[in-house]
Amino acid sequence: MAAKLDYHWHLRKVMADRGLFSTTDLIPLLDKRGISLSSSQVYRLVVERPERLSLKILMALLDILNCTMDELIEPTAAAGAETATRTKKAVGAEAGVGDLRPKRARISGIERP
Repeated sequence: MAAKLDYHWHLRKVMADRGLFSTTDLIPLLDKRGISLSSSQVYRLVVERPERLSLKILMALLDILNCTMDELIEPTAAAGAETATRTKKAVGAEAGVGDLRPKRARISGIERP
């Protein structure tokens, strides 16, 4: 089974390292590179982790911040990804303690056809 990949988005940290503390500081810098985004779009780009990102915007961010892709995007293993395979357990097996297992219930007094 292939490993599930995830990533961390470090745009806010890289911006702070370069002295850009306001998301609106990016708007004119992006505009100079032919990318016009609204203030809410830029805010979401900085604050949230983008699921889709155009390469033009990514290249403009790398140029503006004078950084590499490794500084902006950190690949990680997905949360909850397990390396070992899980095996199915029998119903009731998880309720036992050590070698002790619960006894199966028997219903009496009911006639079956």
